[in-house]
Amino acid sequence: MLVLVILLILCIIFGLPLFLGILAAAMLGFLATDVPFGAIPIEIFRLANTPILLAIPLFTFAGYLLAQGGTSTRLVNFSRALFGWFPGGLGVVALVSCAFFTAITGATGITIIALGGLLFPALLSDHYSEDFSLGLMTTSGSLGLHFPPSLPIILYGFISGTSIEELFMAGILPGTLMVGILCLFSVYMGRKWRITRRGFSAHAFRSALRGAAWELPIPVLILGGIYSGFCTATEAAALTVAYVLLIKTLVFREISILKELPGIMKESMQMVGGIMIILGAALAFTNYLVDALIPMKILAVMGELVETRVGFLMILNLFLLLVGCMMDIFSAILVVVPLIVPLADRFGVDPVHLGIIFLANLAIGYNTPPVGLNLFIASSRFDQPVVRLYKATLPFLLLLLFTLLLITYWPGLSLFLPHLMSS
Repeated sequence: MLVLVILLILCIIFGLPLFLGILAAAMLGFLATDVPFGAIPIEIFRLANTPILLAIPLFTFAGYLLAQGGTSTRLVNFSRALFGWFPGGLGVVALVSCAFFTAITGATGITIIALGGLLFPALLSDHYSEDFSLGLMTTSGSLGLHFPPSLPIILYGFISGTSIEELFMAGILPGTLMVGILCLFSVYMGRKWRITRRGFSAHAFRSALRGAAWELPIPVLILGGIYSGFCTATEAAALTVAYVLLIKTLVFREISILKELPGIMKESMQMVGGIMIILGAALAFTNYLVDALIPMKILAVMGELVETRVGFLMILNLFLLLVGCMMDIFSAILVVVPLIVPLADRFGVDPVHLGIIFLANLAIGYNTPPVGLNLFIASSRFDQPVVRLYKATLPFLLLLLFTLLLITYWPGLSLFLPHLMSS
């Protein structure tokens, strides 16, 4: 058995697909505990019969539709008309635009690739330093993960059994704080470098608002539909797809139903297929972990090493930052959440607050050297050595780590809106 485990670890190191590694680990666990392999298809069947997971392919499809055509340009134009007159206003524009785009597309890599070509040259032309511009564009790609209709929130809610609606509300203030602190940094640097300001133009604002008027209400409509009781999260996802299809094919005429729509649908479902395969394998692995009482054993060890809630949260943050560096956010949710939920409950951490801490850590982990995913995406997109990205992102990373401390040790920041909505 030890030889098989070592062989599996070597295969993963040398590029074995993640879902195969997780599935093989589950099979080895079942083999060691004499559990029939039939537990694996049972978990996959249970996955296929989970209604809430329908929201994932629907929101993913909507995000891929929005990534086509001029949505990114319209959002940037609106943000520029609204915030461009600030000192360092273009940096604020980039942060807000990227956060909004990540929220509605559900993928940080798409944001860096789609908006990077538009915003990076604009930052340089406004005389921002190249390192500042690289760091801003790299870190801004993962800022929207706390805002609805964030796919990681939906997946976290499913895996942990936490209310997705409460998680949507809980993420708004922490997500705004993360964006806001980086915006203040951009304003500070704009003042320091004496970046030329553009005056506010009411005409330009009205024009930009008309241009983006169809896309801007999407998150508000989703939250409004869910919290008014008009629809569930899954129904909101279906309505979002219908709405985005309408504006992309009939209003803006940016997507041809016959020529382009099938290709977009295929591409988005390939991504969803990858997520679902990993999810099925991870559920089987989680089944083994529960049967082997692994969470309880970890809880016993943690109980001996850590006695306070503050200490637990500190260790949790360090662990999750490491996970965020090494794994993509979907895989991390599937594998790690079942392990940390019992621990958090033992130390009295609210499950909704835990979800926001989890997402904040993984969003920061995307930008953390040496192997944060956004660093490599940005390195490829902007044709820069990844080592230079380490240096460029450092000021932004330090600010994000400060916000992580606030999010972690100020539960009210996450829980205020959910409690307000339920009262």
